[in-house]
Amino acid sequence: MEDTLRILRPFLRGLPLIVLAMIIGVLIATKYVNYTTPIFESTAKIRLADVAEGVPSSNLFKDLDVFASYNKTAAEIEVIKSQVLMEKVLADLHFNQEIFRVGQVRSTELFEDAPFIIRTVGLKRSGFDRPFWLEVKNDQEFELTEPDAELQYSGVFGELIETDHGSFIITLNDCLIEARPDIRLVDTYRFELLSPQVLYQNIVKNLDVSTVDKDVAVIRISFKSPNPVKASVFVNRLANVYIQDYIDTKYKAARVTVEFLEDRINNVIGKLSAAENDIQAFRDNESITNLTQQTETDLRKIAQLKIQQTNVKMNLEALRELNAYIKGGMDNFLRLAPNFEAFTDLLSTEIVKKIKELQAEKKDLQITFTQEDERVQVIDRKINDLTSYLVESIENSLKSTEVKYLNISTDIENAEKVFIGIPEKEKVLTILNREFNIYQNSYNFLTEKKIEAEIAQAAKIAFHRVISTGEVSKEPVSPNKVIITALAAIISMLAAMLLIFVVHVAKAKVNDEHTIETNSTIPVALLTPKLRTASDIRKHFLKQAIELELKGLAQPGDMLCISAYGHNHGQLFNALNL
Repeated sequence: MEDTLRILRPFLRGLPLIVLAMIIGVLIATKYVNYTTPIFESTAKIRLADVAEGVPSSNLFKDLDVFASYNKTAAEIEVIKSQVLMEKVLADLHFNQEIFRVGQVRSTELFEDAPFIIRTVGLKRSGFDRPFWLEVKNDQEFELTEPDAELQYSGVFGELIETDHGSFIITLNDCLIEARPDIRLVDTYRFELLSPQVLYQNIVKNLDVSTVDKDVAVIRISFKSPNPVKASVFVNRLANVYIQDYIDTKYKAARVTVEFLEDRINNVIGKLSAAENDIQAFRDNESITNLTQQTETDLRKIAQLKIQQTNVKMNLEALRELNAYIKGGMDNFLRLAPNFEAFTDLLSTEIVKKIKELQAEKKDLQITFTQEDERVQVIDRKINDLTSYLVESIENSLKSTEVKYLNISTDIENAEKVFIGIPEKEKVLTILNREFNIYQNSYNFLTEKKIEAEIAQAAKIAFHRVISTGEVSKEPVSPNKVIITALAAIISMLAAMLLIFVVHVAKAKVNDEHTIETNSTIPVALLTPKLRTASDIRKHFLKQAIELELKGLAQPGDMLCISAYGHNHGQLFNALNL
């Protein structure tokens, strides 16, 4: 604690100097702030469209509004700062003219509050990026001074004035003067006509475009200017131009897409028609209506013919067996017992029944009559007639069945010939249909995309939104009065403390016991402070005498020698009082 007080003691003694220095620093900072040109800032915010929500998430605009990623947001920031977009912004703003009202200490930029309007005619390259001085004498006359050349031209408002750098027409801003009659016209002004390159550099230098957060698709546009209205107008104009440029770009992209799709659709329509004609020609040449149905019909027909062939073949075999059986037993026909499956018609059945009846009648007659009897002979003749008829009928049935079997076999062979070349036809038809389907799918896809592009072309809207417009700032962002004042006070305090420290070190004055002990090997016996009254002197030296006696430094009969480097260093004062 004692060491700390020893270090701080010089600064405590110089506290008035520190306070005075801080007051002077604050006054200087206040004057600096008052005479420094203030810089105002205006900020606008744009929310970019997000594909994860809202209308852009639909398939219609899925290729036109992809701004969800941080990389895409960074790309949009570069678009906003691009020179192409700046040219569109500055086309309607007169930022290429900077007009200042010149004061004794500082100049104030005039934007919408300039009392006159400057128009140029045939301005040469040498007239750009150089200051012109204008001194208004009254509401009629003025004097124009060229840069560097110091040539002065007297002019009248509203008339053409020619200079070495070009011609100027300076007219009064009657609308502003009528709205603000108190505006000061007679004054000294300075104006500068900026080239596009310099203007773009000045804009970019004072422009700050950034994201609120890398995970949030919101862009902050800030612009600094000595004129608050100028800063507000610029950020709002930039935000609106950016959104309008997005709409124009989307419209142009949609228009180009529609034109491209129309061209491709016309091309695909031609190929689709050619594919349809190829399929039609192949079907006509090969007589194909529906190959699958025709094949199924032919297969069904062949199956039916084979069923018929099987049935006829069974009948034919039965008839052959019957015919062979009858021919083998013609000598004893009445004893034959043919298979009744061969008699499939009623006539044959009736003939067999009639023969059996005659046979039975004959047996009855033979009981009474002999074989040579006329009645028996008549029955024999009837049986022979029926037998001959039956045998002839069986032979004829056999022949007709054989012919029928041959006809069915021929029909089957002819029907099976239809399937010759079917795989080749299916292959060719599959190729033609595949080509047709490719063109048909392409046509459907292109038509769908054309409709989407036409809708996008007709919808002249943007899914970006200006969520915060730039307001006219009331307080400047630079210079910051609080920070500058605080810094001035701190710097002044540090300077005063540095001065006190330097003076304290340079004087090399003995201020305390520690200083003596650090520079000498002789111990300190007593210290005499500054004493103001006789009572204080008596008390102090009485105390010191007692301490010397207690320390064994002052005993009866001892002698003390008090010396000094100078005449008035206090040796006499200490010796007398002690």
